[in-house]
Amino acid sequence: MITGSIVALATPMKTSGEIDWEALRRLVGFHLDNGTDAIVAAGTTGEPTTMSFAEHFDVIRTVVEEVRGRIPVIAGTGANATSEAVELARYAKDVGADYCLSVCPYYNKPTQEGLFQHFKAVAEGGDLPVILYNVPGRTCSDLYNETVFRLAEVDNIVGLKDATGNLERAEELVERLRDTGFALYSGDDPTACEFMLMGGHGDISVTANVAPHAMHELCRAALAGDTELAHQLNTRLMPLHTALGVEANPIPVKWGLNRMGYADSGIRLPLTWLSEKYHSTVGEALQLAGVLDD
Repeated sequence: MITGSIVALATPMKTSGEIDWEALRRLVGFHLDNGTDAIVAAGTTGEPTTMSFAEHFDVIRTVVEEVRGRIPVIAGTGANATSEAVELARYAKDVGADYCLSVCPYYNKPTQEGLFQHFKAVAEGGDLPVILYNVPGRTCSDLYNETVFRLAEVDNIVGLKDATGNLERAEELVERLRDTGFALYSGDDPTACEFMLMGGHGDISVTANVAPHAMHELCRAALAGDTELAHQLNTRLMPLHTALGVEANPIPVKWGLNRMGYADSGIRLPLTWLSEKYHSTVGEALQLAGVLDD
């Protein structure tokens, strides 16, 4: 089981919108040097919905090659067509990813039974351990806890990224799945500290893109049950958690990576570069977190 700070890696792009492969490799190195415990390649923050299949495959492959087995790689393989999600998972397996992260199908709004059958098909057809990903704010498809409990009994489904930010739901998940070996990850940085303190196993984090060492230390403290230190670290990071949500992810985090010198100012439509009115907000939060000097 993966534990700790898992970065939902942004995909560096040139101003033209082309993927910057050299910058992607440097960014992986940045995380290896700063304690990130695992990397999600081509997850939501990586903008896979704007990529061709070939680009999506190549992002996963490049991250796997650059990591060289030093930490686990989780491939973002979600799709709103079950057959496509299976195909992406198979490819991720072929190039050496350790897990796949499969989001609830978006836009077509399946029933709970449809979600169960979708993820069961991915687990059976993809031949790669599946981490479920529930983010109803983006998908309009909410994976209910009762469906998670059913899916936790399916072979090859090993965990959940819960990005609801709902700690009451998280508490029920922790209580029902405690000691089963099923991994529970927060996907909501502002509530991730409390999620881990109540028994979650880590945070699949946007904030870790720009503050990898700080997020690693926060997760380590929370997982060790050091409530005082975890809250102290989280208080310092909270302005950054908040600032990285002023516009849709990954807009603010890509602006932050650009300010830090790790990426060009590339993003793909329909997303646009961070609005000027938010530059000071995000910049000041980066300074408060200690990852930007000025």
